[in-house]
Amino acid sequence: MAATRLGPAVGHWTFNPKDAGSIPADVTDPGLPATQPGVAYCPGISGATPEPDRLDLLPVIDLKLLRDNPDLVRASQQARGESAAKVDTLLAADVSRREAVARFEALRAEQKQLGKQMPKASGDEKAALLARTKTLSDDVKAAAAAVTAAEEALKAAQLAIPNVIEEGAPAGGEDDYVVLREVGTRPALDAPRDHLELGEALRAIDMERGAKVSGSRFYFLTGVGALLQLGLFNLAMQQAVEYGFTPMIPPVLVKPEVMQGTGFLGEHASEVYRLEADDLYLVGTSEVPLAGYHSGEILDELAEPRRYAGWSSCFRREAGSHGKDTRGIIRVHQFDKIEMFSYCRPEEAHDEHLRLLAWEEELLAKVDIPYRVIDVAAGDLGSSAARKYDCEAWVPSQNRYREVTSTSNCTSYQARRLNIRYRAEGGSSQPVATLNGTLATPRWIVPILENHQQPDGSVRVPKALQAFVGTDVLRP
Repeated sequence: MAATRLGPAVGHWTFNPKDAGSIPADVTDPGLPATQPGVAYCPGISGATPEPDRLDLLPVIDLKLLRDNPDLVRASQQARGESAAKVDTLLAADVSRREAVARFEALRAEQKQLGKQMPKASGDEKAALLARTKTLSDDVKAAAAAVTAAEEALKAAQLAIPNVIEEGAPAGGEDDYVVLREVGTRPALDAPRDHLELGEALRAIDMERGAKVSGSRFYFLTGVGALLQLGLFNLAMQQAVEYGFTPMIPPVLVKPEVMQGTGFLGEHASEVYRLEADDLYLVGTSEVPLAGYHSGEILDELAEPRRYAGWSSCFRREAGSHGKDTRGIIRVHQFDKIEMFSYCRPEEAHDEHLRLLAWEEELLAKVDIPYRVIDVAAGDLGSSAARKYDCEAWVPSQNRYREVTSTSNCTSYQARRLNIRYRAEGGSSQPVATLNGTLATPRWIVPILENHQQPDGSVRVPKALQAFVGTDVLRP
């Protein structure tokens, strides 16, 4: 479980011309970031100085991959329905940055050479060297400014491109998913009540008082409703621990660089609650703090995936959901969630992704909910995900499946931005892969109530939850 901090302070790096020396080859080439133990990679100038308590955004897209196979990145953009021209913008920014660095290095080399020549120069030669030194000083400052500008342009171009999708992920938009399988038997119900009608009759859900206290899309879980959630969450956490996850109760307020590093401040920024006075963000998933947990570290032991199960409250503005799912607890502003999060070697990420999905399905089977698994289309992926699978539970009152879990393989996208690496064979360090998967949320109460309802308005409690709820049947 050991980890190495990358330098005394992993920081936001700013160019300091006075300290700038030669640029190592692995830093000059952003596709090959520095891997020296205990040294933080600064995408720019060696001798740059950090601002404490800030995280520098590392290359999001592997620039070596981009240079060697730009068509792969273009194809990913097209599959997502995004502009492939952004790839050309990034390539151009990469070239401009390398040219700016090369010019700065050439001028610094000349500056050093002049310094060696001065003591040996004759009177006339010394005067000429002094004159050149003065103009060269201005040239070096201008070149340093050009490097800084080029790096900012490169970073902006990188941040505009989402993760490269995994081979085999379906192309298209929200409706172009692929159904992989359907599991379980849908109940035969003549006139199914919806979860809110059932929940109100059972005194389990109180939307009216939630709205009175906090506004629309807020609610109280009361009595057996609260017990159902606590039982489900305890069952989920027990399962996670059985599979080697470390239980975590993380903070729900995070710094901007952690939110941005996980990919939630781009197109998703309008979904996030921000505490402006403190410059902190409320998380929409514990994926965010769990990803930030090892930011700026080298994981010294990663022979096996490192897994965490986070239990936290989550907050979402649902800014783009006006008029959608206004009834009940399907789409709300605040909810609790148990999230699986895994750090692993990139070559293990595909198999780890399938394991996370299997654990989600296992929990659905324990509470006897019919569901299906879909392979989410590229255009419906978040910016950090290379591939995502959703489990959708059958909701009888809507005669359709609704998402209750999702699991994403983020490859090295988040790790590059948050500077999370592992010690590889031979002592070098490489970016890890990060993956996440929902294990339980209050939305599960919707299919639990609806699929287990009885004609008299009672609801059977799934056997796996009976010990937590204290009964086998919920009655109005």
